[in-house]
Amino acid sequence: MAKRSEQLVAIEGKQLSLSNLDKVIYPAVDFTKGQVIDYYVRIAPVLLPHLKGRPLTLKRYPNGVNGMFFYEKNCPEHRPEWVQTAPIWSPRNNKTVQYCLAQDLPTLVWAANLADLELHTSLSLGKDIMRPTSIVFDLDPGPPADIVLCCQVGLWVREVFARFGLESFAKTSGSKGLQIYVPLNSAVTYEQTKPFAHEIARLLERRHPEQVVSDMKKVLRTGKVFVDWSQNDDYKTTVNVYSLRAKERPTVSTPVTWDEVEQCLKKADPNLLVFTAEQVLERVQKKGDIFAPVLKLRQKLPPLETLQALTAGSVLAALAKTKPRKSATKTKAKSPAAKKRQRA
Repeated sequence: MAKRSEQLVAIEGKQLSLSNLDKVIYPAVDFTKGQVIDYYVRIAPVLLPHLKGRPLTLKRYPNGVNGMFFYEKNCPEHRPEWVQTAPIWSPRNNKTVQYCLAQDLPTLVWAANLADLELHTSLSLGKDIMRPTSIVFDLDPGPPADIVLCCQVGLWVREVFARFGLESFAKTSGSKGLQIYVPLNSAVTYEQTKPFAHEIARLLERRHPEQVVSDMKKVLRTGKVFVDWSQNDDYKTTVNVYSLRAKERPTVSTPVTWDEVEQCLKKADPNLLVFTAEQVLERVQKKGDIFAPVLKLRQKLPPLETLQALTAGSVLAALAKTKPRKSATKTKAKSPAAKKRQRA
């Protein structure tokens, strides 16, 4: 049996024992557990705001990405006393589950030391689990389709919401697909967001039957993009932005601009939207957190009836007559003096 090596460290006043830092987690590129922890430490300034307050499901790979893995919803009982938790009632299990909350850097490092490569979080905060902060679409390509077709579908999703005056943001899944977030940060429940997302998926399927499928059956997905609307549920989790993925290389779920999505589609090159840990750190250094608006941008979800009451054709016709609202992230607020001049 290999000897277990440990190293005591102090992070923000908390004592942690880190083990087996030289253990190879990604064999194809000799990426070690120490490098996993190092990535999460360096990405923490932009990652932690997206984790804060959200129930975290651990996805652990104790023997590396080629070994067995397991999900852990209940925060491990051997956790340090300073690791915070969120008690969430689980109707499916008929009990309360104590989820970990990655509130700070010591907790993030502690989780990474457990070989929690992937960070899967709820779309809602633990303090109000029935209220999602975003409506989300997971675009999953069925081979031979790839992320290039996901880019086209993502742009269609953006177009629909833009016609309602809502902004949307894209990130790679870090695997093979693309995920679209429409931040809400308002008084909305899954009873509103889930059927709305389902209706959007069916709308796109009716308009683009050769490229889009809204049904979960894998047999229907060949060569198409499954618009997964079902993620909009209180018991579902989605891989968190900036999370590593357990692939051959340490790829990351990476926020991307719509310009990058359009370029990937135009050049038909799926590699344009594949980013490793080091590349993501470089992107953040240059661009900052381009996913930050998802945390605070308040938007109102339109009534479901606007989609249900009309046929797909008339919906798009109606949307075409509605002038999209300018992007809030690109439009500068006018000064009080400018507003006064405008009124005059």
